[in-house]
Amino acid sequence: MIEKPSPTGEAFFLLREAKNVAIIKQIQKPKGSTTMQFTELTNVSPEIIRATQAMGFADMTEIQEKAIPLMLAGHDMIAKAPTGTGKTVAFGIPILSKVDPASLKPQAVILSPTRELAQQIAQDLQNLAQFLPDIKIVCVYGGAGMDKQQRQLKAGCQIVVATPGRLMDHYRHHAIDVSDVKTVVLDEADEMLNMGFYKDVKYIIDLMKHRESLSMFSATISREVLDIGWLYQHNAAEVSVQPVEDSSPKIAQYKLLTTGRDKLADAAQIIIDEGYKRVMIFCNTKYNTGMLANQLARLNFNVDCLHGDLSQAERNRIMTRFKAGEIDVLVATDVAARGIDVSDVDAVINYDVPEENEHYTHRIGRTGRARKQGASYLFYTKEEQKRVDQLLRLTRNTDDCKSVKFDFNHEHLKIEDTAPADKFQIKAYF
Repeated sequence: MIEKPSPTGEAFFLLREAKNVAIIKQIQKPKGSTTMQFTELTNVSPEIIRATQAMGFADMTEIQEKAIPLMLAGHDMIAKAPTGTGKTVAFGIPILSKVDPASLKPQAVILSPTRELAQQIAQDLQNLAQFLPDIKIVCVYGGAGMDKQQRQLKAGCQIVVATPGRLMDHYRHHAIDVSDVKTVVLDEADEMLNMGFYKDVKYIIDLMKHRESLSMFSATISREVLDIGWLYQHNAAEVSVQPVEDSSPKIAQYKLLTTGRDKLADAAQIIIDEGYKRVMIFCNTKYNTGMLANQLARLNFNVDCLHGDLSQAERNRIMTRFKAGEIDVLVATDVAARGIDVSDVDAVINYDVPEENEHYTHRIGRTGRARKQGASYLFYTKEEQKRVDQLLRLTRNTDDCKSVKFDFNHEHLKIEDTAPADKFQIKAYF
């Protein structure tokens, strides 16, 4: 068993203008007090507060405490927060507080990079609106029939959750009227724009002529996110979450030097030795996910795989089984895993070194959710050492990711003793 350290997480900094500081200070609790609670929110209906209580929420996370008042005040916003810190509630409460229940024309549009995430957002919003019977939420995404979604849109709704491509399909078929949309939210904005939706997102935003606010929520801030901000936002509030204990995922990070032929045995032994009951393993290609899932199945693991070539019905079936605990190990590609919201994933294994730095952040964010402990393992070979060092440095996880190795009998992992890094490369001058 690994003696697990308490990771401090990535250090973020809050960037905001003076007026944004003033808005946040209006709701901040006095010095020395505890986290703000949902019941202390003003300009939010009792029905929404009641819904948060029914969902088991009492204290706000940091992103919720900072973002909700800014969005209620109508500000454009770029919010950077680790995955799993409650971003959906952070934008869901202001949206529900602003829409007019008497109008059945869409007033808010939330864009998501994947259908799984779109479905999760819609479900969370339904839960927040459970005591608001006049609020209608429609979720549209690819991989499902257009007809049923068109009937839902034409029946009327106030909020639309969509993937960019499918929203454009419905607009071209005159199934959706966006003339009354006042609020636009891009969730997981970095991934959505990096996936090739940049032009689609621009097109969609341009359609909403009466837009009053645009907010972007993201685990990282990419160049594309900043470009959208420059083009469409006005005096945007920039909020970054300090990964403090209550709002940051509690993830112990480890890296393991291995070889291609040892990876399978290493992954299997980690799961067995640590006693993990629910694990996600990430590969870079759909071929690797299928191959690894088959290899683990032959070792008697209860495993399945998730990749982009599966039909929507197959993806839904796999995710339902994984959430229900019927699957112990889920092997997935990065794109297929976006939107997965399972609160009790024990560990994440990076079987392949992520090709993009942002993917590492999103991968490890699958564990340590809902204020539970989690662990992340990064497998790499000698040839990948330089890439891994760069990855951890650019994601600010160098100090948090501990080197581990197996003992002589390949039964237990132990943390390696490492010499302090020469951060200033002083030796290079001698």
